[in-house]
Amino acid sequence: MHSKLVIIGSGPAGHTAAIYASRADLSPVMYEGFLALGIAAGGQLTTTDEVENYPGFKMIKGATLMDEMRAQSEACGTEIVTQTVGKVDLSQRPYKYWLNPMGDEENLEEETHTADSIIIATGAKARRLDLPGEDKYWGNGVSACAVCDGSLPIFREKPLVVIGGGDSAVEESLYLAKKASKVTVLVRRDVLRASKINARRLSTNPKIEIRYNTSGAEIKGDEGPRGLMKSMVIKDNKTGKTEEIPANGLFYAVGHEPATFLFKDQLKMDEDGYLITTPGTTETNVAGVFAAGDVQDKKYRQAVTSAGSGCMAALEAEKWLAEQEIAQDGPEGDSEVKKGKPQTNGDVPEYRSNPLL
Repeated sequence: MHSKLVIIGSGPAGHTAAIYASRADLSPVMYEGFLALGIAAGGQLTTTDEVENYPGFKMIKGATLMDEMRAQSEACGTEIVTQTVGKVDLSQRPYKYWLNPMGDEENLEEETHTADSIIIATGAKARRLDLPGEDKYWGNGVSACAVCDGSLPIFREKPLVVIGGGDSAVEESLYLAKKASKVTVLVRRDVLRASKINARRLSTNPKIEIRYNTSGAEIKGDEGPRGLMKSMVIKDNKTGKTEEIPANGLFYAVGHEPATFLFKDQLKMDEDGYLITTPGTTETNVAGVFAAGDVQDKKYRQAVTSAGSGCMAALEAEKWLAEQEIAQDGPEGDSEVKKGKPQTNGDVPEYRSNPLL
């Protein structure tokens, strides 16, 4: 199957790109993935119980928000395929890709698919520590995003724990200190990896206690399917001694893993595996291939910023595809186009009315 535009990924970035691309008559095909990264289609938001910082909603379930985005993408004309892209070849245009059979991440289907342009919105997954109780209390006390979840009622004026020793852990802890009664930071070594100024900000905050050479051992809480986290067992890494401390929340700040393994040795990445885009754009080092959302954003990692970059990717893909058509048609075809109708009928797309593009 050949498509003009393919979107890989189904989080806020992917669906926003799909909506804009559909409205530009690009007939996008989205591969939302079948439990890609071990997460349901829709990405990390599907694991978030309550979202209170997405414009237009005072509070909405993360899974519900993604269901709404998916429905809007389909209503605009996006073809959504519930399969995972297992291999890509970006060495020449049209770009080639192959799919995994449903439920099989090891093998590839025989059919070769092609696309003129690709938007990568595969996201990133928060690193977990697989502590006892982690799965049980994930979303009910355990989180990997303080900015996303820290203001929820279950955390306000309660003792919280942050695991991590880098700058991200510092930022998360300082944010949570504004909400919590106390924040305990567990650092597995005897020194913080954070910058000196951040380490000073952390150590001088009266609501924050730093426990060096300490790691998490177990998460405890209420029984039942909706039970909340209530305490945490921590371990002294030097003596092996354990103790249980009150904790209504645990926030991981031990990094994220971007889903970029498909593009290794084909697209430029930084030392952490995030796709590198031209500053101010979503363009990768391969023409016609764009990256949006957490797969290229290691700083903000918010649903709303992901959605914004998805919009950028769709507009830039539209512009790039139109330029390719103009190049093929020659300057004479370009001189006769009119504004407002699809380029496929010899008309220029609406983006040309935007001076920024």
